[in-house]
Amino acid sequence: MAYVDEVLEQVKAKNPDQPEFIQAVTEVLNSLRPVVEANEEKYRKLAILERITEPDRQIMFRVPWVDDKGQVQVNRGYRVQFNNSIGPYKGGIRLHPSVNLSIIKFLGFEQVFKNSLTTLPIGGGKGGSDFDPKGKSDNEIMHFCQSFMTELSKYIGADTDVPAGDIGTGAREIGFMFGQYKRIRDLYEGVLTGKGLTYGGSLARTEATGYGLLYLTEELMKCHGESMEGKTVAISGSGNVATYAAQKAQQMGAKVVTLSDSTGWIYDPEGIDIDLLKEVKEVKRARLSEYAAARKSAEYHDKKDANDHGVWNIKVDIALPCATQNELNLDDAKALVANGVKAVCEGANMPTTIEATEYLQANGVWFVGGKAANAGGVATSALEMSQNSERLSWSFEEVDSKLKGIMVGIYHAIDDAAKKYGMEGNYVAGANIAGFEKVVTAMIAQGVC
Repeated sequence: MAYVDEVLEQVKAKNPDQPEFIQAVTEVLNSLRPVVEANEEKYRKLAILERITEPDRQIMFRVPWVDDKGQVQVNRGYRVQFNNSIGPYKGGIRLHPSVNLSIIKFLGFEQVFKNSLTTLPIGGGKGGSDFDPKGKSDNEIMHFCQSFMTELSKYIGADTDVPAGDIGTGAREIGFMFGQYKRIRDLYEGVLTGKGLTYGGSLARTEATGYGLLYLTEELMKCHGESMEGKTVAISGSGNVATYAAQKAQQMGAKVVTLSDSTGWIYDPEGIDIDLLKEVKEVKRARLSEYAAARKSAEYHDKKDANDHGVWNIKVDIALPCATQNELNLDDAKALVANGVKAVCEGANMPTTIEATEYLQANGVWFVGGKAANAGGVATSALEMSQNSERLSWSFEEVDSKLKGIMVGIYHAIDDAAKKYGMEGNYVAGANIAGFEKVVTAMIAQGVC
């Protein structure tokens, strides 16, 4: 049996109840076959694939906190430190009811390769909790964040593990966590990224993932003789990534016509009104139904409608899934292809199923996975770490310029890696190979550890 297949069987046997993690490992290892086959004897002897698919450590803990009624609530917290061969563990904290060990492990595993692609010295990790910040008061969120950080603080540090924001974890939550870390450890250091600008945060961090997604998409289009000017774009999600992806796409001359949230989605043929979107989502923290109510050109579609087929059924040139994992399935991919989509670039982590990815690739769609396309957020987090270490604050333009350079570099790195192994145009394999090769070189250099 081939080495890749042996390890896949081991991973499935060890983690039978972790479908998201198995999905991520399967996708990565299958795309790495040419590299592994070229080095099979060496990698097998050093157990490279066993080591890269097994986290350095998995931390799971109880998070007790008191709600506004005086009732004690209990959630479960996680931190998976996956691989620190090229730098301190780096990855976000996700607060969402769906969070479990499988999801945190899949995210941490993907983060190893994503962080490698940025060319910055950061390893891969991920954390989170099944706590749901929606509907909670600021006081309740503070109580949860303080309890969460009381335990997490034992395992992180500026040169050890540097968490960041993710779904459900924004500037408010990062602030509460940072305050508790500082209080417990008596250290003022860059232990978290995504901080407020008054206490060590970086300009352009809020925009980074969405802007980075568009910088890479723009380079992809340019290298295929196309431009963003005049293109129609479908985006899913309406959080940080989706909002700033929409903003940058429209600055580039494209027209964004869809967005979604957990209850429904909007189609605005005149193009999304970014100011109205920010008012609804960032100020009012309301549903997209309020956007549609305030804008005559917008249609609102409730997800409860059994006959509704979602944002991917709208005719567009470019699709940018920016919501959550496995949101774009095979039927969605078929609808996009039928409508002539040219490119699909992932703003979220693993939002496209394996079947949908393969269908898009087989039908000539330029497909770039999240490890490459949404690396702008963690890249700018690493730039925040640099500023914290230097006790400096760079201008928005300086950070944005560095971000664009990183994302353009990522596109060419994954393009070159795919071509090197005879898979030109397969940007998923290219991303996995380019990220893997750097990590493995570091692992081998550091011995068995």
